Amino acid sequence: MAVVINMPRLSDTMEEGTVASWLKKVGDTVKEGDILAEIETDKATMEFESFNAGTLLHIGIEAGKTAPVDALLAIIGAPGEDISAYLSGAPAATQAASAPLAETVQPTPASAPAAVPQGVQVITMPRLSDTMEVGTVATWLKKVGDSVKEGDMLAEIETDKATMEFESFYAGTLLHIGLQAGESAPVDSVLAIIGPQGTDVSALLSGAPASASTPVVASSEPAAVAAPATASAPVAVASAAAGSRILASPLAKKMAADKGIDLSLVQGSGEFGRIIKADIERFTPSAAAAPQASVSASASGAVHSEGVKNSQMRKVIAKRLSASKFTAPHYYLTIEVDMEEAMASRAQINTMPDTKVSFNDMVLKATAMALTKHPQVNTSWQDEQTIYHQHVHMGVAVAVEDGLVVPVIPFADRLGLTQIGGAVKDLAGKARSKKLTPQEMDGSTFTVSNLGMFGIQEFTSIINQPNSAILSVGAIVEKPVVKKGQIVVGHTMKLTLACDHRTVDGATGAQFLQTLQTYLEHPVTMLA
Repeated sequence: MAVVINMPRLSDTMEEGTVASWLKKVGDTVKEGDILAEIETDKATMEFESFNAGTLLHIGIEAGKTAPVDALLAIIGAPGEDISAYLSGAPAATQAASAPLAETVQPTPASAPAAVPQGVQVITMPRLSDTMEVGTVATWLKKVGDSVKEGDMLAEIETDKATMEFESFYAGTLLHIGLQAGESAPVDSVLAIIGPQGTDVSALLSGAPASASTPVVASSEPAAVAAPATASAPVAVASAAAGSRILASPLAKKMAADKGIDLSLVQGSGEFGRIIKADIERFTPSAAAAPQASVSASASGAVHSEGVKNSQMRKVIAKRLSASKFTAPHYYLTIEVDMEEAMASRAQINTMPDTKVSFNDMVLKATAMALTKHPQVNTSWQDEQTIYHQHVHMGVAVAVEDGLVVPVIPFADRLGLTQIGGAVKDLAGKARSKKLTPQEMDGSTFTVSNLGMFGIQEFTSIINQPNSAILSVGAIVEKPVVKKGQIVVGHTMKLTLACDHRTVDGATGAQFLQTLQTYLEHPVTMLA
């Protein structure tokens, strides 16, 4: 049965989108996870992934055209399927809107047994990041019986990358909460139900079909066909022990990060013990109590081990990196770069007022420029084709408390050194305070990981798929070097490129590193 894909809302401020290019054409087979098109939003150009499998039967917005959010983008279905009813504007019982938080299913036929009164909306666990499969409710900001306005924050949800506020797109009364604070469940699990005050939703929860008068049933994630919640709907897969999660408002988290305050030491005064701005403002270290840890002890009472629950971020890191390592044939190339001129150039640049450029900024700039010279390295592997990206969206690995995130600098090849430096500083700050949005972590075409600031001289990284390569940057080391036949004191830095052999051959990777080396050893060439 055909699925209608609408123009997605890919940023919080997006009202319309432009199709930059189609990566599939009418008649092509589409698998779940395939990239359908590149869509330009008000913030960036992003790859748009299909959440449905079938044949691309219709393209509603041609490349270069602009249309509002929810406009018909494409139709996917069975080969040869008749889609004339969808194109003529007839009600589509199987439409699946692709906007991340606004998917709808139209009323079921009039012959269906009655289930719920008009106006009820089923809210499901949203997919708040491109890799999210399971979400955890950190805290509810509304309780059953509360009035909800469109735009109100319902809950804070922990994804594999960050803790984010989840906004309601509907108005009414919160009639049901499907997951309690601390519980986890897969994407599309029933999260909440909103509707007119006093509405009986027991029939909906028991799985009875909706009547013809039942309006749109909301879903927060694209799917081929959305259906009313049933008794067999996914249930919570994990539950955090009481007190094991830290509930805090986004502002409180940012303030704590800025002040270097450990949130586990702060007593929350908000609802359900939630830490709010005032708690951070009045916090003093002397008032903090030492946090308690769950430990295992022997019969004698000696502590031998400590169990710490894996966060969603840590679980997804493990899954994605394992998949990358065991599916992409990695190989590694290392080169040593003379950093004498780079050091002199950086010192001169930083004498300018209000200017601060790091060596990492110089590496990112040089890498972005080298990628434009070697487009084979700026690719993504798919089973049927290799995608050559016409832009450089630079992923920058950032260590955070729970693991690792990769915020993205869009169009890094078009930015100057100071612009790159500002972007990195801003994104790293957001990453450490868990304020990154999904859009700021999506769409990288190449990734750089730098451990030089920790004194690591050389290391290898696992490719951040769907990238074809990742660059590992070591520390600048003072050492004896040979120049013009003489042993002198020099400063060198090792760069290691991990490549996916399916897309990047050894000679290609080596040539890329040579170009990168030239830019770094002669920084003036980056100004050309």
